[in-house]
Amino acid sequence: MTDQQKGFAAAIFCFTFWGFVPIFFKFIQHVPALTIIAHRVVWGGLFLLLFLAIRERHLWAVLKLNRQLMLGLLLSGALVVGNWLIFVWAVTHDQILATSLGYFINPLVNVFLGLLFLGERLNKWQTLSLILACASTLFLGLYLRQAPWVSLALALSFGFYGLVRKRLDVRPLIGLFWETAIWALPSTVYLLVMHQHPDHTFTGTTWLFLILAGLVTVLPLIGFNYAAKKLTLVIIGFMQYIAPSISFMIAVYLYGEDFTFGHRVAFGGIWLALILISWRPLYQFIQQRSKARALAKRHHIQ
Repeated sequence: MTDQQKGFAAAIFCFTFWGFVPIFFKFIQHVPALTIIAHRVVWGGLFLLLFLAIRERHLWAVLKLNRQLMLGLLLSGALVVGNWLIFVWAVTHDQILATSLGYFINPLVNVFLGLLFLGERLNKWQTLSLILACASTLFLGLYLRQAPWVSLALALSFGFYGLVRKRLDVRPLIGLFWETAIWALPSTVYLLVMHQHPDHTFTGTTWLFLILAGLVTVLPLIGFNYAAKKLTLVIIGFMQYIAPSISFMIAVYLYGEDFTFGHRVAFGGIWLALILISWRPLYQFIQQRSKARALAKRHHIQ
């Protein structure tokens, strides 16, 4: 396999994995979401430390960061842990469809945050896609007579997480380790306190799932980190829609969540917005590939 093929395989693995993650958390929906997240933080940090210990020859030198970076990772850690909490709460309260919509909205939120905080300029297609996304989300809120808080909270928390991490000069997996390590202490204290409560006495199977929640967190991220090194951002950007697409099908066809007229209009609007925002980068990518192949063919002939 070529490096690009390996990158494709890793990307398909991690995005497909993320798409099926709701099924995993459904098995432990009797456990409070905050408890699941506390376990996810603690065990995820330990699994990640084990992976880094195997991979890195000078572990402490790699993990050592300055105070400014640690403060930044404290903030980014709060955002990603908050995102996990919202996601798990939604899944365990039969709102997988809302999580799917949230992650479809996320790329559009990223464009908006880039405009707001990074001074990035929007072309006409990006502007139109943002207007369409806002209109679709507003329509869904009016139809349901309540704001789609879960979808918006997921999209915004992950969008701000990406914005903060973009400003931090730290390797992805090293950053994630410290994000979990920083929040592992309060998570451990919470688990020790809640362990005294009768409703936090779990069976062996539940304990196994809680421990595996850490592996479920780390494994696809390792795959994504590998894929990001082998593939262009354009390809990664398109492949990220695999996960919410799978979650969408799981919500509607496996768990029978209501897919109302309002949902159809909102999802249709968001999908159209994503097409509008994505076609130009895809077209440019195809053009560049065609030129590169033509140039390589010309050199080969000569």
